[in-house]
Amino acid sequence: MIPQTKLYEWLTGDEDSRLCKDIPESACHEQPRNFFLHLVAALGNKLADELSSARLVLPWLLGVMGAPTWMVGLLVPIREAGALLPQLFVAGFIRLKPERKWVWVLGGILQAVAAVCLALLALAGHGGRGGALVLLALVALSLARGLSSIATKDVMGKTIAKQRRGTLMGWSGSVAGAVTLAAGAVLLLLDDRPGELALAVLLLVAALGWALNALCAAAIIEEPGATGGGANAWDSVKTGLALMRDDADFRHFNITRALLLSSALALPYVALMGQQRTGTDLGGLGLLIVVSGLAGMVASPIWGKRSDVSSKTVMRDGAVGTAVCCLLGASLSGWPESVATTVWPYALVYALLVIVHSGVRLGRKTYIIDMAGSDNRALYVALSNTITGILMLAVGGVVGALAQWLGSDGLLLVLAAIAAIAAATAQRLPDVED
Repeated sequence: MIPQTKLYEWLTGDEDSRLCKDIPESACHEQPRNFFLHLVAALGNKLADELSSARLVLPWLLGVMGAPTWMVGLLVPIREAGALLPQLFVAGFIRLKPERKWVWVLGGILQAVAAVCLALLALAGHGGRGGALVLLALVALSLARGLSSIATKDVMGKTIAKQRRGTLMGWSGSVAGAVTLAAGAVLLLLDDRPGELALAVLLLVAALGWALNALCAAAIIEEPGATGGGANAWDSVKTGLALMRDDADFRHFNITRALLLSSALALPYVALMGQQRTGTDLGGLGLLIVVSGLAGMVASPIWGKRSDVSSKTVMRDGAVGTAVCCLLGASLSGWPESVATTVWPYALVYALLVIVHSGVRLGRKTYIIDMAGSDNRALYVALSNTITGILMLAVGGVVGALAQWLGSDGLLLVLAAIAAIAAATAQRLPDVED
């Protein structure tokens, strides 16, 4: 038995790597090799996501450039919606491809190019014009991310067996968290030094991460799949609407996923509270990146293992944790000034929120992949992501207005209530792992 297979069986707890569920025998034979290619590809992608984060890094970049404050509020909605909205329209196109990994490769390359553009803007961009170019580059990056997202899940469904996918995503989150931790530690050492060059280096490393992602995707051994059922954009929309009408479980999942947006929307406001009350030097950014990486490194494998047992339970627990973290964050303004004006309490709440957000993400990703069959997985993923993208734009605008009216503290209370409702709806979802 080769060492790769032994390591695969140790990581997954699988005593026989030749036993597979819902993938062909030929794909099962290549599963250990493909598992590690998926793992390294996800490492590159997750590292790049963290180092170009719309929740942390890009707000710092706009601040350094002197861009208008209102532009910061557009970062997360553009980042999320831009990646999600187009997916229903490319699902039919991807379905026509017997090997979907090449769509994944294209998405990785385009994201790398967009990250290079952001790095150049970190060095040369200034004021409103520079900020507008950052937003434009982010649109391009997010659209490319949408291509990779749908293709990645489809390829994973073809090459990694059920009850191994959550474990794979958990380990990838852990490894990426460790690398992100190192990047944040470097920023801590830079502290209050000028940030343009440091941010440019971070974004160049992100570009390398997406290049690694594309390289690993190209090396995955993917059996050609069925190409029937491909459709144009309008046919995909009609099929998707019919699916939402006729499949009650899928409709219930999407309602739950919409409510779970509370975890993603809360993160930048916890960071914003810390930024407003403690300053915006690179040391503060570095600390938040460190705690984010550490939290992901510790939490992701645990959530991943649990997702393979019951992904709906993971979503429920993530929602409960989100509600608790939002309440804790809202309470920070009442803490003694000697504590509330240091970055540490905000970093602690941010770390806890990253942990529960990791559970939300892993739970809903595993659920949608396991819920769908090989013939309709791309459509399920694309439709769910498109709906979420629309909601992200709409809810993002409402959340921004609420934050302006209620302040970050009041907004976190609203998000806590939404997360509590999400926990109740997640509990009512059917199990899909059996």
